[in-house]
Amino acid sequence: DLEFTSSSGLAVHLHFRPHPAMAAQPAAKAQKTSSEDTPGGGADPGLPVVHLLDYGAGNVRSVRYEYATCGPCGRGRAPGTHTRSPRHSRNAIRALGYAIHDVESESDIAAAAVLVFPGVGSFGSAVEVLEARGWVEPLRAYCRAGRPFFGVCLGMQLLFESSEETPGAEGLGVIPGSVTHFRTAAGAEAAEATHDGNLQLTVPHIGWNGVAFGSDKAGSYVLDGVDGSSKVYFVHSFRVLQTPANADWTLTTTSYGGSEYVSSVQKGNVVAAQFHPEKSGATGLRVLGNFLSKHLGPGAASLPAVPAGAPTPAGGASVTLLAKRVIAALDVRSNDAGDLVVTKGDQYDVREAADGDGDKGAVRNLGKPVTLAQRYFEEGADEIVFLNITSFRQGVLDDAPMLKVLEKASENIFVPLTVGGGIRDYTDAAGRTWSALEVAARYFRAGADKVSIGSDAVYAAEKFRESGQKTGETSIEQIFHGECDSESAVKVARR
Repeated sequence: DLEFTSSSGLAVHLHFRPHPAMAAQPAAKAQKTSSEDTPGGGADPGLPVVHLLDYGAGNVRSVRYEYATCGPCGRGRAPGTHTRSPRHSRNAIRALGYAIHDVESESDIAAAAVLVFPGVGSFGSAVEVLEARGWVEPLRAYCRAGRPFFGVCLGMQLLFESSEETPGAEGLGVIPGSVTHFRTAAGAEAAEATHDGNLQLTVPHIGWNGVAFGSDKAGSYVLDGVDGSSKVYFVHSFRVLQTPANADWTLTTTSYGGSEYVSSVQKGNVVAAQFHPEKSGATGLRVLGNFLSKHLGPGAASLPAVPAGAPTPAGGASVTLLAKRVIAALDVRSNDAGDLVVTKGDQYDVREAADGDGDKGAVRNLGKPVTLAQRYFEEGADEIVFLNITSFRQGVLDDAPMLKVLEKASENIFVPLTVGGGIRDYTDAAGRTWSALEVAARYFRAGADKVSIGSDAVYAAEKFRESGQKTGETSIEQIFHGECDSESAVKVARR
């Protein structure tokens, strides 16, 4: 615990909660196991197998590695052009002790004992790819038969009939109703008989928020070990409002700007969440683990315990609130031996005092980036930020050690990862010019959920003040328009 008094006399108390242990523990194996590597995904021998549906329109790293941010944000791109790509490594599913088989055909869908669908990208692009692969009808039949299915974010929205994101595109239609955009205009939500009044909403809805249990779903096995104080991670611009037609599907609801929407659904074995379990720490892993354990038996790791909080509100639904976050920011740079270390200093002066012979001091070393990030995660940080403070001297795409830090950190850290430093246009030593979007895309593929823009954001603001016009050429605009989930991908750093 920390206590201090600000210059204005405000007393501040910070409590850092211990994070549940994430270490894998031996557990009984389920009957359905993988005895050899599977063609679709290299399943681990002897582990229960989860079929993972990567439809080729985005990144499945979030569930199999941890999510790079998923929309859907309303800015779709053509199928196959997203900058995120799947990686084969430890992930949320594997951290829970299960093997993965990637879905590659209709027969894979039919054969799945459990199907996990981490939808990424826009509603229309996803539908287009599913139709092109002939997977719409097999998926629809799988879900309508009540077979074990877990959808994440867009994977939940596609269960509905349609979406305002892509008018005319038909969803799977497993759940009645349509997906609609958060109303940002003043009073627009009130017109839908909600409680926003004249509030101007910021979209996307991004951050840690609560979930209120439906009165008849509080005892669901999916929520076992989760209480009414638990927070989970959201990033989305579209949502589903609860209606009489979909009320029997509603597992939890969440409030944003006074509008209460459906944040997870369940009917029998079909489950889906608007939030990201794989980015929601112990609570998210518990939800996903409850589902997998129910249908495949225990994995090779014990389910994480969720820290105790307030009891579940009686009677079910209640207003939820965005939570304040604890964010650990790590300044990272190379030392004289070429190793990346976490450091701190005055501006960019991070060296120890020079010795008496006039030699420059060593770079101050506070520890290894991945090790410290893991420690902060385990101690309760809600987000980890890596600030590459020497990247302005070189190209990010040449900075393989920093990219490796992201790759390693994303294997075992189950909260959002942000990276900053050098997110800009630059020309490398060979004369090749790289755009800010290409730089950000490389970070995303390495495991980042967001990128943080510092100096370039100041330059963009100065240009806008001079001309009063958007040019489309600034780093912020490039990434915003180039990423299907760009509304959640860019942070402006204020330092």
